[in-house]
Amino acid sequence: MSLAEFQYLRPRTIDEAVAFLARHEGDLEILAGGTDLIPSMRQRLFTPGYVMDIRGIAEMRGVHEDHEYTTIGALTTLTAIERHPQLRRDYPVLTEAAATVASPILRNMGTLGGNICLDTRCLWYNQSLTWRQSCGFCIKKDGDLCHVAPGGTKCWAAFSADTPPALLCLGAGIEIAGPKGVRRVLLNHFYTNEGDARMNLARNELVTRVYLPRSAAGQRGAYRKLRVRGSIDYPLAGVAVSFRQTNGHINDPQVAITAVNPAPFLVPDAHNLLNGQALDESAAAAAGDAAANISKPLTTSALTPEYRREMVKVLTKRALLSLGSRS
Repeated sequence: MSLAEFQYLRPRTIDEAVAFLARHEGDLEILAGGTDLIPSMRQRLFTPGYVMDIRGIAEMRGVHEDHEYTTIGALTTLTAIERHPQLRRDYPVLTEAAATVASPILRNMGTLGGNICLDTRCLWYNQSLTWRQSCGFCIKKDGDLCHVAPGGTKCWAAFSADTPPALLCLGAGIEIAGPKGVRRVLLNHFYTNEGDARMNLARNELVTRVYLPRSAAGQRGAYRKLRVRGSIDYPLAGVAVSFRQTNGHINDPQVAITAVNPAPFLVPDAHNLLNGQALDESAAAAAGDAAANISKPLTTSALTPEYRREMVKVLTKRALLSLGSRS
């Protein structure tokens, strides 16, 4: 499948990128690593008149630290995050999640910002134009029918990125640049839970940085995912967990899920069940039940919703108990 024609833009600064976004609003796609955008353009899911390659913006790369935050540029590659000594020491749930994304070659190209802004996925959407034409299209692209939930008006395409649940566990925030200036939002407020309009991000804005609070540094963390092929696939269910442990008891636990809803979610009931408790089979199983209770998988992938929801329980329990065994 060949690419449609487009004009190629290469800004060197954030201000220049924002100017391009304002000038070509609605007819421009942002290229960071390109590992998701280019295949989607080949499938004619996106046919922009302009593609803006932001890889030349040096100020959007690297890891920096001050007394309040650890800042990660949105163009920092997933490989760089996976291997960064400070991040591995202070935020292991993030580096573990980054290490599971796709394959080594794709992690060399893929960026943290691209993973945060990853498009939602569905069996009925991520197909060629000819395939989608034969099915009458869908709510997410060119149609008005959801094949997953016929009769409904909501798009249920699943958000399937690995790093956002880890970032949610850490209380991360993001910086967004646009024509009106720069704003910061908590990642927990960034996603909409709508498959066809997944982010609170205008077409003339871009994510530039990620902020990890230093208060979250040093937490134990783990990430587990379900996928058909263990070396390349998107998650069909994913769970991130983090907490501190004092005298054998859990403090400030966080559990977050991905790939089973149109947005990644923190699991508030898991926090309530685990906080102050000893880490054992019973506590881990209860947290797994809480995670499964807010999972709403539908037939957006090759595996059944029932299996994916059950695996959320299993993955949550495994992730928690793996941290207990490490202690």
